This record gives sequence, C-alpha cells and structure tokens, in this order.
Amino acid sequence: MIEPNFRRRKPLSSQLREIEVLIYSAQDLKNVKHITKMKTYAEVYVERDVHVARTRIDEHGGTNPTWNEVVKVKFHEGLPENDVMAALNVDVYAHSHVKWEKPVGRASVLLCDVLKGGDAADPLDNPIQCLTVQVWRDSGRPQGWLNLWVPPTGRFLIRRESLSFSVKERREVEVEVEVEEEGGERGCGDEK
Repeated sequence: MIEPNFRRRKPLSSQLREIEVLIYSAQDLKNVKHITKMKTYAEVYVERDVHVARTRIDEHGGTNPTWNEVVKVKFHEGLPENDVMAALNVDVYAHSHVKWEKPVGRASVLLCDVLKGGDAADPLDNPIQCLTVQVWRDSGRPQGWLNLWVPPTGRFLIRRESLSFSVKERREVEVEVEVEEEGGERGCGDEK
C-alpha cells in the first residue's frame, strides 16, 4: 500500500528564525498566591526545547500585570510551513522565592495567524496586530486575557525597549513639539 503524500513532512532546517513579540499585559488572571501578592512573569516560546524568552517580573500588578516588554523568540526556520499547528505560546507564572514557580495560565496563537509576511520596506503595508488572547488554566478552564502585539514580518520597525503608547508619553511628545514650534532652537545661554 502506498502512503499518502500529505502525511510526509519536510525535514526542519537547522537554521533558526527570530521574531519579536510585545508582551503587553494581562487581565483577570487566577490568583494562585493567596497569602502574598502575586508577582507574575511570562515565558514565551514556539519550540520549548529550542528557545524560551522570559519577561521581567511584574511586582505590582497582581492579577492584572503589565510587562510592556519586547521579547525575541527563536524557532526552526521551516516550522510554520511544515506544521500548520505551530503556535506562539505564552505561559504565565507566579514568582516564588521559596518553592517552585506556580503556573497561572497559558495562551497560544497560531504562527500562521500572526506571521503574514509583509514588506519591511513598506511600514504602511504592515500593520502591527494587537491581539487579545484567552488565558487557560491547567484544568482547562478559561481565566483571564493576555494582550500581545506581533508584527506580520516578525520584527518591529521602531527600535525601542518597549512600545508603550500611554497618555503620559503622548503629552511629553506634544510638549516637545510645542517648544520647538514656539521658540525654535535655543543656545545654552539663551533665556526664555
């Protein structure tokens, strides 16, 4: 009997691909620390045995953490073409100084849904996808939401440690623009 071709997979190349993901925040997570305030971090990976990226620990957010951190994740280059179920996984943990880290939940998004190719030379053609993904407990119950951003090319075109768009930052930019428009450039000894 002849084996069907659709079951055969191409061998994965040894080359690794790296993509950037902005792990922004989460809401309504399960509180797994009942005595102390929950301090969470996220582990991000496609293939756990290849590479795992980790965010910093959010000390203050509790069940609504904000990391606002860009992490770089590596995986085999041919994986998205070979496995349509290949996913970007985010595991959220509660940090502990005494025992092992407690799992809070897991969120996943398929690579084929977020990596759409695109052209890095044309930023307008590559809108960054802001995703809100359900967080699932180990028991299989949904508990909370995770907010993340993934550029379709796998790389952010703006180089920053984080891509925050808070009201405070917008005000600072507006003030800088107003100062430049009003007085132009000033020297070190110029008075207002």
